[in-house]
Amino acid sequence: MSNFRFIHAADIHLDSPMHGIARYEGLPVDELRTATRKAFNNLIATAIDRRVDFVVLAGDLFDGEWKDMSTGLNFARSLGKLAAAGIPVYIVKGNHDAVSIVTRELPLPDNTFVFDHRKPQTFKIEKLRVALHGHSFPKAQVSDNLAAAYPPAISGLFNIGVLHTALTGHPSHADYAPCSPDELVAKGYDYWALGHVHDHVVIRTNPHIVFPGNLQGRNIRETGVKGAVLIHVSDGAVSELEHVPLDVLRWAECRADCSGAETLEDVQACARSALADTHTRYAGGLPLIARLRLCGETPAHNLLQDRIERLRDEMRTLAAHIDAEYWLEKVTLETAMPVQSHPVTGDEFASLLAEAAQNDELQQVIADDLRNFLIGFPASEGDVRGEFLASAQKGDWSPLLRAAADGLSARLTGETA
Repeated sequence: MSNFRFIHAADIHLDSPMHGIARYEGLPVDELRTATRKAFNNLIATAIDRRVDFVVLAGDLFDGEWKDMSTGLNFARSLGKLAAAGIPVYIVKGNHDAVSIVTRELPLPDNTFVFDHRKPQTFKIEKLRVALHGHSFPKAQVSDNLAAAYPPAISGLFNIGVLHTALTGHPSHADYAPCSPDELVAKGYDYWALGHVHDHVVIRTNPHIVFPGNLQGRNIRETGVKGAVLIHVSDGAVSELEHVPLDVLRWAECRADCSGAETLEDVQACARSALADTHTRYAGGLPLIARLRLCGETPAHNLLQDRIERLRDEMRTLAAHIDAEYWLEKVTLETAMPVQSHPVTGDEFASLLAEAAQNDELQQVIADDLRNFLIGFPASEGDVRGEFLASAQKGDWSPLLRAAADGLSARLTGETA
């Protein structure tokens, strides 16, 4: 077999409308609206620059029906660039660009091959000794196991299965075209090019079963580096799998631990440090949009709650100081007041009770709560309870409070009179 390279991408969601971004003040709306198109342009440029032999697109090229013809025209121009470079493209349609959803079609160049939506179809690249097997979605919701009908591997060729699926399920993606990794392995293919899950995941390596993730993160649920995978094949086997970043801006979660922060300035210092660390780890020279979570037990909790609106502006300013293209999608306050860090001692209790004995308002509260209890208590002459009762009947509860303080102190300290 010959040696070759190909790019596997999926979930482009070209010109995705980015629902809801207008809710978040200060976000770069124009950059967000053009991000998926720019990322797709990066994919085309990379395929040409790296001189790959072909490109595989495993579903959800479009995010439903086009809003206008510019989406389709941009796609057609991109395919034309690949055609001019002699790079064929193999496309399977997924749930977002199923045959029943995207009704407008443009003539495709001769280098573009779309898998049938009625049954599995195989395309061969004879000069490379490659066979690609795929089945497009006929409609948005496909609950059938499409992989079950894929043909067996063709002997003597490098076999690639192209499939849009959630496999056995994924918490953030609909359970479309369900199947198990073991079922895919049983087909005998050398590589499975999957789509639908927006995270880059290598399910297994023998054979390779791979989700490339989407090209461009579109919201806070799609964080981190996004792109495609470049597969190197040598002597009929995958020799290298390279994840190639193609995104034009990134999303990240940022957690600032404000535990122990005494003042607003301390909280700002914690946030500044966390924001700087997140930027260093995720931006990679690109614009970054983060959700900042202020967490931990801090005495400043109540102050933060009282100024939450102003706090958002202050945190956004801190991000802008780190990088002019660093935005906060949201600031969430998840702090709490500290729990009492040490037990109250007997002496402290006694002191509190001694103070209470001089507090007229507290004495009245105690009187209201305990009057019926003491009155119902039988007392004989000389019984100390009789002294408390007599004082209580006169409205003087201080003897009871002093006695309680002395008794509690003795119990807690272990000292007896």
